[in-house]
Amino acid sequence: MSTLTVALALLPCVRSGAAENTPREALLALSKRDHTLAIVDPATLEVVARVPVGADPHEVIASSDGRRAYVSIYGGGRYHELSVVDLEARKALPAIDTGALNGPHGLVFVGGKIWFSAEGAKAVARFDPATSRIDWVLGTGQNRTHMIHVTADEKKLYTTNVSSGTVSVIEQVTVPGPGPARVEWNQTLVAVGKGAEGFDVSPDGRELWTANAQDGSISIVDLRTNQVSATLDAKIVASNRLKFTPDGRLVLVTSLRDGNLFVYDAAARKERTRVPIGHGAAGILMDPSGARAFVACTPDDYVALVDLKTLEVTRRLDVGAQPDGLAWATRSSP
Repeated sequence: MSTLTVALALLPCVRSGAAENTPREALLALSKRDHTLAIVDPATLEVVARVPVGADPHEVIASSDGRRAYVSIYGGGRYHELSVVDLEARKALPAIDTGALNGPHGLVFVGGKIWFSAEGAKAVARFDPATSRIDWVLGTGQNRTHMIHVTADEKKLYTTNVSSGTVSVIEQVTVPGPGPARVEWNQTLVAVGKGAEGFDVSPDGRELWTANAQDGSISIVDLRTNQVSATLDAKIVASNRLKFTPDGRLVLVTSLRDGNLFVYDAAARKERTRVPIGHGAAGILMDPSGARAFVACTPDDYVALVDLKTLEVTRRLDVGAQPDGLAWATRSSP
């Protein structure tokens, strides 16, 4: 048997081994300094692979089938690329060029498509992996359109506009006419605090909470009226990310300059406790089980694992230097 024949015969085994070594459920964690995506087994909390991505990676999201990861290559609003990772083969794939949509940052995967903010272009957009094209763009006219949330029915999306101090509520509407009805998108701007950045929508879809980095407050937007219903004087300077727990009871907020994870009671709208985690933090990811949260402690070069029952740090994970964006990938059955 020739050497080439032996090599070809071994290829299926190599592919199978890679798939078996990539857990069906995986924690994805970006390293901004190393320019890598770590694939972590959430059961053992061990890194099973590190895959190279582009310069200055900030956010990551997985496809709904758990087979691909997409990483925004930000560059402070200059770059125009989404890195792509094959999570089964654990290798980098050709990147997506977002063209004039500079500064891709916030990412979500909904309806089989990648929705992202483009900070440098003051826009939100959508990329279809099936056709390899950007099939929708909408300008916000706001400064530093940064994070993004899209509803499951794809008819509403929300963004924070950091330097404008606003939240964009963008809704799909059907407009009747003399001919066929047409679909349009309407934007409502909600003035919130200065430096609105990290935000989340409550699990029941009724409220949007955003942390305002410049004045340290938290704004609560009633999504039935698209108006601010409360402003909390949280005093969280340089707040970065905000996330609800899956049950909607708690809200977690990180700060780039504070060594604590701030925990709020969502119903009471009051601070419940502070969890010492390091010297500052960025990304927050909830385990779908609701039992734990992962917090990227960027200045300390680790991801802190927080028990959501005891509200204590139980472990620190080394996923690379300056961790930031985190995501969860669940691979569907073949």
